[in-house]
Amino acid sequence: MELTLEAYRNILKHVGSRADVAALCRVSKGFRHVAERALYNTLFLGSDNEAVLLCHTLANSMRLSALVDALTISLLEEVESSDSEGEVYDDEPTELPDMYWTSVSQALQQTVHLRYLNIHINNGSTTSTAWILDKSVFQLRKFHCDFDWDQNLVNFLDRQTDLQDLYILDYKSHEDSDTPTTSSAPSPRSMILRDHSIPNLSTLECTFPEAAVAIVPGRPITHLKTCFSRSKLDEKRVEMDQLLSNVRLSTRPLQSLDIADSSYTEEFSMVLLAAISIKRSLMSELYYLGTLVLPIDGRERLQFYGLMMRFPKIRTIELEVTEWYPPPSSPAAFRALANEMRLYNPSITRVVFVHDFDRSVVVAVNGVCRIDTEISTDLLWRER
Repeated sequence: MELTLEAYRNILKHVGSRADVAALCRVSKGFRHVAERALYNTLFLGSDNEAVLLCHTLANSMRLSALVDALTISLLEEVESSDSEGEVYDDEPTELPDMYWTSVSQALQQTVHLRYLNIHINNGSTTSTAWILDKSVFQLRKFHCDFDWDQNLVNFLDRQTDLQDLYILDYKSHEDSDTPTTSSAPSPRSMILRDHSIPNLSTLECTFPEAAVAIVPGRPITHLKTCFSRSKLDEKRVEMDQLLSNVRLSTRPLQSLDIADSSYTEEFSMVLLAAISIKRSLMSELYYLGTLVLPIDGRERLQFYGLMMRFPKIRTIELEVTEWYPPPSSPAAFRALANEMRLYNPSITRVVFVHDFDRSVVVAVNGVCRIDTEISTDLLWRER
């Protein structure tokens, strides 16, 4: 007896493992219809032979490959056990199975309805493999990419019209040349996106500010996360001016700006905050800002708060307090600093304090500040 589609789905909700879901595929056509969608909607590929077998299945079955909506390729370092220090990461590159990337490429050619693609490479494997995307026809909404920025990747992004969320690990504006350029030699080929590519991109995370400078103008980007690459103050100022000038050219007002730094200083944080505060297109709709050094001296801290008062919609700010001595390490100290800031900026409802690599979040609920230990600080800048 055939059940209703809703009945099949309700039964499937109570199945514990993927192996049991796979077993349901053999019960009846009705179960197979629902179970296959549950099995193939979201897939994870590691670096083993099972990943290659799964890719072969997708490449040879258009019915199954058409069900894939989200795919994650995760190539991580292998962890070896150690009696004295716990986990130890193997420095040697992990050897992938034969024809691994070719198999992935063939699978991607068939996943025509793929919308979410995450590629994480952290095991020493080559990252010059964007060629696997050459024959793909899917239109992504979200793409996390650890591939090298090369012409293959640029061509792929140029074809993406629905992409809204992009993470790129690498960027360069021109193709590397093995030989010095002379007057008679051709110039290195440009690897900049076309002006009208990825027209719906709203969230960009990139490790190089040059990528933001090149990608933001002319696109509706509202959320940006990047990192300064210069260490000298004068060079960093130039980098900051170029970044902010180009970020202003987004076709929509910026709502979230998270800029990391290899070395945080009070001096440069004040320069950065002042530069953002005088650009109306940057600060008028901004509700997330980080990471800035909170000054220790009371007078300088008042200047900091004065600049923050120019941000009418700011809700969340991330503050670096590593250089404070003694550090504000207790919940009471964090609450006191958050309350102090809210005296000048009552719109702020969350303050993220960064001390070394530890993050403490203070949230204000009905005017009362408390520590929130459950919130994910990595995702705050992405909130809408």
